[in-house]
Amino acid sequence: MSFFDWFNEKEEPQKNKRKEKRDASQVTDTEFASENAHLDLREEELDIDKDRMETGEVAVHKDITEEEQTVNVPVSHDQVVIEQKSVDHEPTDEPITEEETVHIPVTAEEVDVDKHTVITGEISAEKRDVEETEQVRDVIHKEVADVDVKGEADVKTKGDTTLDRE
Repeated sequence: MSFFDWFNEKEEPQKNKRKEKRDASQVTDTEFASENAHLDLREEELDIDKDRMETGEVAVHKDITEEEQTVNVPVSHDQVVIEQKSVDHEPTDEPITEEETVHIPVTAEEVDVDKHTVITGEISAEKRDVEETEQVRDVIHKEVADVDVKGEADVKTKGDTTLDRE
């Protein structure tokens, strides 16, 4: 029996123990790879979606109110002033006639109240997008490479690989 045969016999039970341990933890591993080995490293990323939801409503309307106004309006009217004076008996050529009438038209201003509508202002409403920042937090998982080196193996790393020497 050569040294390698003896070494492989000793190594076989240890391999089986390690395999049983891996199977128990359901971790898949390649103990001995040929010249090239490949592991995929995975990590979680957050998927963030936004949905537009109705959060309320704004209604713009107008109400009608009543207000009583009192306005002083100057008005005029005619006034007839009758004055009778005594005269010293002056002679006249005019005979006395039956009736004599004088008509004096009398006028007065009357207040006529009417209403009309005028525009005194306007109200406008517009909707606009306001962008804010909301902070979200969650825990993500990430696979990282960890290389254990036993003995004097010559290993070079590229990228973010951690190298542990025993």
